[in-house]
Formats: sequence, structure tokens, C-alpha cells
Amino acid sequence: MIDLLVAGAGPTGLTAAIAAATRGMQVVVVDPHPGTIDKACGEGMMPATVDALAALGVHPKGRPFHGIRYLRGDVIAQAPLPTPGLGVRRLVLHDALSARADALGVRRVVGRVDGLRQDADGVEAAGFRARWMIAADGLRSPTRRLLALDAPSRWPRRYGLRRHARIAPWSDTVDVTWADDAEAYVTPVGEDLVGIAFLFGDRARAADRGAPGSAYDRMLARFPHLADRLAEAPDASSVRGAGPFATASRRRVAGRVLLVGDAAGYLDAITGEGLKLGVLGAVCAVDALASGHPRRWERDWRHLWRPYAWATGALLLASRPRPLRRALPRLTRDVPFAMRAMVGWVAG
Repeated sequence: MIDLLVAGAGPTGLTAAIAAATRGMQVVVVDPHPGTIDKACGEGMMPATVDALAALGVHPKGRPFHGIRYLRGDVIAQAPLPTPGLGVRRLVLHDALSARADALGVRRVVGRVDGLRQDADGVEAAGFRARWMIAADGLRSPTRRLLALDAPSRWPRRYGLRRHARIAPWSDTVDVTWADDAEAYVTPVGEDLVGIAFLFGDRARAADRGAPGSAYDRMLARFPHLADRLAEAPDASSVRGAGPFATASRRRVAGRVLLVGDAAGYLDAITGEGLKLGVLGAVCAVDALASGHPRRWERDWRHLWRPYAWATGALLLASRPRPLRRALPRLTRDVPFAMRAMVGWVAG
């Protein structure tokens, strides 16, 4: 019997495996995808995420950023971060996590969690028997479904698209440009590379229905200044999509299984805290297991979730009416202390 089975080899799952291995646990990570795993992601790591990974010996190479800017037309609202964040290509982050896991003796296998049994002493899944299991298998978590923990979400459906452009970053901030029904996020991830991600809801999808061109190009056309800047920049990756984002779980601990990261619940990527929730949550979940009190993870999850849910929910609600959405960048510019407080909160 192994100590810990981790379902999911994304950043959350690998962080959990690394945290457990540093505590002397025997760990196996199972995922249906071999090798390096890419995913639609804004790729901006907030300072708390950078610090948490560094404490585990993970130091991915990327491009530091020093603040967040909200833009709409000529209106710019900007707030600095207390310490730099890091824009890092998802593939680079995954390779750094994988290398650290390998160095610690974590075993990674290709497989699926399509069945699960547990008793008072352990859990069986994907051909392994373990004392504990952490499910970090994403928004559509198969483990959450097997445990009958799926819960309805009351939030509107939102989606994301991401691609990279080969161009030198034009700022040392993450830039968020607002349109009437979508946002564009530009993150510097290298000396000659930026990631461009779009977030949007069903209203934007319906408006695009039947229009010519790819969904990504149609979304880019909503942001003329960004489209002009990128007009001569070659594409550096293929388009990847994600969503709908909003998911919920009835609870995070079910016997000897702990749900972590997106599998535990998620609202939206509008505040850029997905990696932060996953990484910090993975460390907290492993700490709960190591302490002998796994149910402590429910309390720790709520501690991480509440500030994220308040900030994300407030921003989503404020951005739904179009008049208020159009005014948000101007409001954040004219009330700078509120912008600084929000960025500080998100940073961690």
C-alpha cells in the first residue's frame, strides 16, 4: 500500500505530490495524459503562488510582472503588487514541477480513475491501493462525480480562450482590457513572448454565432488596440479553450479522499487566482493529512475560498450590467485605494 494516490498531474496535483514527498510519503500520480500537459490558462502566478512553490524547491523560469492594469480606451487604472508575480508558460511550469517530483521519487503513471472503493484503512483507484487519495483532476473531476459530490452552480457560464504571440512584452504588468461582453488578459511570459487570454460568457458566444473566422480571431477583433499591436506578431502556440468555469462540490472530504484545486470548486478566472488556489490548497491538504486530521482540509479550504469567492463574485456581479461594466476601469482609476486593496488581496 502506498501513502498517497494523486489523481491529476496538473500544477495542483504535482504540487500535492511534491509536498507529500517532502514529508516522506510514498506518492503515485495518475493522469490519462502522458508527458507535459498544456491547458488554457492566464499563466500569471501571483506572489503567494511564487513563494509557495519556492518553498517546495520549484523555481520555474518566466518573466516577472510588477502590477495589474485595467484598460478601456484611453482609461488606465494601475496598481502595483507588493512583490513581483511571475508570468510563466504553462508548459514551463509543468516541466519544473515534474522535474522536482522526479527528484523526490514521485512515481507518475498513465491511467484513469474510472472506479473507486474505500474502507476504513485505504482507498483503491486506478489499480492502486493507498492510505489517502487527493483528487486534483480538474473542473470536470471524474473523482467528484464518482463520489456523487457534484453540486449545481448558480453562476452564469463563462469560457476562456488562450494563445501566445511572439512579441516583446510592452509592459511589466498584466494588462486587462475590458470590452462590453469580454475581457482580454495579456501576460508577459518571456523576453519575446506574451500570452493572450479572453474571458467571455454566453452573450458574447451568441453574438459571434455564424460570424466568419475562428472564435479566437473574432474575440480579438473586439479589442482593436490589442489587435493592431499584435497584427505583425507571429502566433507562438495553438488556441486552447476552457469552460464553463463555474463548478461546485457538496464537500471537499469524502472518507479518505480529498478534493483539491478546481475539483473542489471554482467560480471564474476573472481575478487570475486559479493557480494560487490550486497550489496553496494542495499544500494545505497535504498538511491536513500529515497532521492526522484530514477533515481539517474543509476548514482550510473555506479559509482560502472565501476571499477568492468574495472578490471574484463581486467583480462578476459588478461587470454584468453593461453601463457599470463600461465604467469599471474609470472607477478603479478614480478610486485608486480600492484598486490597490483589491490587487493586494488577490496577490495574497
